[in-house]
Amino acid sequence: MDTSSVKIILQILHYLFFGYAFAAILSYIILSFISSRETIEYIKKRSFVNYKDILSSTMSPSITIIAPAYNESLNIVENVRSLLSNHYVNYNVVIVNDGSKDDSLERLIKAYDLEKVHYIVNEKIPTQPLREGIFKSKNPAFEKLMVVDKENGGKADALNMGLNISTSKYVACIDVDCLLLEDALQKMIKPFLEVTDSKVIAAGGVIRIANSCEIKGGKLIDVNLPKNLLVQSQILEYLRAFLLCRMAWSRLNGLLVISGAFGIFDKEIAIAVGGYDTNTVGEDMEIIVRMRRYMEERGERYKVSYIPDPLCWTEAPDSYKVFISQRNRWTRGTIETLRKHRKIGFNPKYGWFGLVSYPYWLIFERLAPIFEAIGLVYFIILVVLQEVRWDFAISFLLLAYLFSVVFSIVALYSEELTFHQYKKKGTGFKLVLLSALEPFVLHPFVFYAAIRGNYDYYFNKKKKWGNMVRKGLVNN
Repeated sequence: MDTSSVKIILQILHYLFFGYAFAAILSYIILSFISSRETIEYIKKRSFVNYKDILSSTMSPSITIIAPAYNESLNIVENVRSLLSNHYVNYNVVIVNDGSKDDSLERLIKAYDLEKVHYIVNEKIPTQPLREGIFKSKNPAFEKLMVVDKENGGKADALNMGLNISTSKYVACIDVDCLLLEDALQKMIKPFLEVTDSKVIAAGGVIRIANSCEIKGGKLIDVNLPKNLLVQSQILEYLRAFLLCRMAWSRLNGLLVISGAFGIFDKEIAIAVGGYDTNTVGEDMEIIVRMRRYMEERGERYKVSYIPDPLCWTEAPDSYKVFISQRNRWTRGTIETLRKHRKIGFNPKYGWFGLVSYPYWLIFERLAPIFEAIGLVYFIILVVLQEVRWDFAISFLLLAYLFSVVFSIVALYSEELTFHQYKKKGTGFKLVLLSALEPFVLHPFVFYAAIRGNYDYYFNKKKKWGNMVRKGLVNN
C-alpha cells in the first residue's frame, strides 16, 4: 500500500471519528434540552396532585415489593424496616432470600418474629425450589412482610419467585440494600393511574447515592457528600444519566432500561413475557426490552414511564476494584440484551423503538468504548507516522473535555433548580470543582471496565455476575 493510499484511509478515519463525536455531543444536547422541559412540566403537574388521596384510598392498586437478598446480613434488617415504612395503604413486601450463606435469614427471623407458614406457590415461571420455606411474622405490626427462603439461582431467579408469589396487580422490584423513601410507591404508581390511550407497562425512578448519608430506623435523615472521590464522581454521573437523559427518553417513549435498584412493573405483562431472564447479567434491561417487544408485536399502545423524584437511595462502590466489576457486568448485560433482541434494530415494524431507541443504544452506548479504543489506536498510529496535526488534536481534546465539564454543570444546575438534595453549605461548589476533575477520576476506569466487559463477553468462558461488596449504609 503506497503512501497516498494510507493518507486517504487516515483521512476517512479522521472524518469518521469527528462525525461520531459530533453526533454524540449533538444527541446529548438534544436529550438534555428535552429532559429539562419535561422535568419542569412534571414539577408543575406534581403541584396539582394530592398524594394523600393515593396514600389513603383503599382503591389504590395493590403493589408487591419484591426484594432479592443474597448475603445481605449487614444491612438487611434496617433495609426491610425502610420497605415496611412506606406511606401507601395497599402493598406488601416479599423478601426472597436467594440461598444466602450468611445469617441473613436468622437475623430476619429474630428481628421480625417470623415463623414458617404453609403457602402454595403458583409457579407460573420456573425457579429454583424453596429451601427452608416461607415465613410470616407473628407480630401484627409486620403483617405486610413475607420472607421466602429458596435455593440459590441468582437475582433474576429470585425476582421470578417473587412474581410467582405476588397476588398484586403491580410489582415493585428493588435491591434489598436500597433505601426506599416513604412516599416512593404513591409517586411511582401515578403514571399507571393516569387515563391515556397508552398502557403503562413499567415505570422507573431516580436512583441517588446514599454513601455517607445519615440513616436511622430505615429512614433517610440527612444527605451528606461522601469524602471518597470515586463516590463523589458517581454522584455526578448519576445526575447526568437520570436528570439529563432518562427523562428525555421517557418523553420520547424510548426507554430501554429501568434501573434494577427500583422499578414498578405491570405483573401481568411481566409474567406473559416469561419473567426475568436467568441467563443474562443484565436482567433489568433485558426484561424492559422484552416487554416492549411483546407490546409492539401485539400492536398495543404502551409506555414506559419515568419519575424524576429522588425516591431510591443506594450504596455505590467506593473502591475501583468493585466499581470495575460492576461496570464490567453492566457492559456484558447490554451486549447480551442487544444481541438477543437484534431483530428489533433498524426494523420499521417496531416503529420508534426499532428505528431510534435501539440504534441509539447500539451506537452511542454499546459501541462507544469500541470507537474510543479504535480512536486511541488511530492516534498512536498518527504519532508513529508523524501525521498528527497537533493544533487540531489539542482543540478536539479540549472541546471534548469542556463539553464533559459543562454537561456536568448543567446537570448540577438542574438538580439545584428542581430537587435540591445537596443543601449543605459548600457542597454545590465542591461538585462544580469535581466536574472539572471527574473526567480523569472516573472515565478512564469506566472505559477500562467496558473494554474488559467486551473481552469477557466474547473470550472469557467463566463469566461472573460481579458481586457488589457492601459496607453498610447505616454505618457510613
